[in-house]
Amino acid sequence: MSKKVDLTGMRFGKLTALEPTKERKNGYTVWICRCDCGNIVHAASRSLKNGWMTSCGCEEKKTRYEDLTGKRFGKLQVISALDERDSYGRVQWNCVCDCGNRIVAPAGQLVNGCRRSCGCLSRPPLRDWVGKRFGNLTVIAYEGKRNKKHYWRCKCSCGNEVSVCQSSLLGGHTTSCGCRNTPFAAKHFVEGTCLENIRSRRIAINNTSGVRGVYKSERSGKWYAQITFQGKTRYLGCFSTLEEAAEARKKGEALFDEFLARYDMDHAEQKNRKIPSEEIRAQTRHIVKELHKKPDPAKISV
Repeated sequence: MSKKVDLTGMRFGKLTALEPTKERKNGYTVWICRCDCGNIVHAASRSLKNGWMTSCGCEEKKTRYEDLTGKRFGKLQVISALDERDSYGRVQWNCVCDCGNRIVAPAGQLVNGCRRSCGCLSRPPLRDWVGKRFGNLTVIAYEGKRNKKHYWRCKCSCGNEVSVCQSSLLGGHTTSCGCRNTPFAAKHFVEGTCLENIRSRRIAINNTSGVRGVYKSERSGKWYAQITFQGKTRYLGCFSTLEEAAEARKKGEALFDEFLARYDMDHAEQKNRKIPSEEIRAQTRHIVKELHKKPDPAKISV
């Protein structure tokens, strides 16, 4: 059995042991102690000797954190720490950016590299962009950010000035003020139908069948084919296999091909003679009328 140690009068931090009690905690004697603030508390001898208890609780626990004062993170120079914490209890630091702006940033964002400037690094490099040429457009000034996109003031070779989105310049989608647009480069609508949309064979991102105008019903498990013209969607039939639905859609697109062929011919004649052919107009109206007819059950089988 270990020999009992008399702690009377001994100090442990801000606590002074006064006398032992008959109480035991995990086999250790509990002592009556007086704190420097005047409070009386009970503490086990083990907690006192190991330094686990050094006050009645009046001593504030200071959170340890690295002092970032004077350190540099990207374009930010840390000036001082704020007394107040953010909503997550993080230490906040006053910082000054190389551009002159001052911001407040949490320590974690600075140390992890998530915050390297006041925000000026997210702006496009103006000196590298002004003077650049994209097709017929030459960048002359930065116009700012709108709807999360950067816009540039550009001068076309024809003399016009336009505001162009940065992504359109980089992707090559916009190379002039519009003076270089061909008949098929811009959107053209004929009797409510966009020619570019029906001419295109691209499949939409949300298409899961791999065939335009064909989708599978989760309820019936059947494949449905449809086609849209002049703002109206026409039902082409319900089929047991994808191949049958794709064939029905292909038949529907045959009308598109005829319509586009006649439009192209009409457009060419308008360009050469400036007078549209009445015969071509009549054929176009016939195609539109045919497209709006209900599908023939004999031709499209379910």
